[in-house]
Amino acid sequence: MGKRKTQKDPEELPDAAEGKNKRKNDDSDSDEDMDMVNVEFEWFDPQPAVDFHGIKTLLRQLLDIDAQLFNLSELTDLILSQPLLGSTVKVDGNETDPYAFLTVLNLTTHKDKQVIKDLTAYLTRHATTPSLSALKPLLDPSSTSQIGLILTERFVNMPHEITPPMYTMLLEEIQWAIEECEPYAFTHYLILSKTYVEVASSIPSAEQPPSKKKKGAKDGEGGLFYFHPEDEVLHEHALGWGTYEYLTPVDEGASDSKRAFQELGVKPKGHLILIEAGKFEGAVEGLKTFLGGGQ
Repeated sequence: MGKRKTQKDPEELPDAAEGKNKRKNDDSDSDEDMDMVNVEFEWFDPQPAVDFHGIKTLLRQLLDIDAQLFNLSELTDLILSQPLLGSTVKVDGNETDPYAFLTVLNLTTHKDKQVIKDLTAYLTRHATTPSLSALKPLLDPSSTSQIGLILTERFVNMPHEITPPMYTMLLEEIQWAIEECEPYAFTHYLILSKTYVEVASSIPSAEQPPSKKKKGAKDGEGGLFYFHPEDEVLHEHALGWGTYEYLTPVDEGASDSKRAFQELGVKPKGHLILIEAGKFEGAVEGLKTFLGGGQ
């Protein structure tokens, strides 16, 4: 399978403020002036020699409190065992930790590995919503389907525009792999992601009394939000999708630990999106249109 070249993308970001009380000129616009600095994002193949700890950290973030249910070292090694499939995004060169990654694992090919057994059992347990009714039989050991489990995560301050190139390169790499008779002729793709809801905080604000529950909220929870905004586009091409509660119990008030200068706490949830292989390319094209950053 051919090795792709490094991709680069200059991104303009605000520079640090020069002073605590910096003022704009009297005749300037009403918006505060900001200097801009170019940050160059680079796409690399996963590097077994340097990416182990970075990818493991991102996996822990992706799986949230349920990360402890899996051998993340074994899962990271499995990802790095296919270095020509998937990509990482870095800022300071190939020898640094990734800020984002995307890969796909064949659940059938690796079915005898313990971490894949654990993941498959976990995914099957959560394939209970009506919209994911098609997933459970696909994950059954007797199924002849080939499911590609897509794992992708990025730091929260990364621009969303880095996502379409990762998916585009994945499509290319899968095609190269199929041409060389490697086991990536998937029938379905299953994307493991995460969402969150805002919940009423149990910690009163120092400046105002606790706010009332949002209109339409249930059990103290607001609407559903996406850590990965591309998930909403993927839904449009999906055979099914659904959100689930994490298995690991959390302490009361855990959502407040993820509250940063706002009224509501954050409660993360797991999220699954099932896409038929024939519709995956259209889904990637949708990401380019929605997020930009396509090649």
